[in-house]
Amino acid sequence: MKTHLYLLLLAAGISAAPQMSSIAELLTLLQQMCEVMTKDIQNLRIETPNNIDDVNCISTIFEGTEQLKNNPAIKKFGAFFQKFERLKQWLMPSLEKEGKCDTERRSTTIFIKKLMTFIRKVLK
Repeated sequence: MKTHLYLLLLAAGISAAPQMSSIAELLTLLQQMCEVMTKDIQNLRIETPNNIDDVNCISTIFEGTEQLKNNPAIKKFGAFFQKFERLKQWLMPSLEKEGKCDTERRSTTIFIKKLMTFIRKVLK
């Protein structure tokens, strides 16, 4: 049985959650990033979890975000990566040893849309 993300979040505690304004900023920056990726970078593929609710896939999401961060076309979105790093630090203490994550190499736009869903669910 897979552990769902919301159980992890309950264990992490709501009081440490980033503010709602930060969430809105993250999502806005991701939307802008998605538009850039659609226009400029269509051939990059990122390992993307099939099930964004699977707690075993959190590190896969973090790895994919690092791959985005290292892409020269994304340099202007440094603010997103700084804010996302805070979210990552908030989640990391709650992670136990992860199991297997089912993934597929997908386009950056699909990865970014799944990342947006992940952020919405984490900070719900």
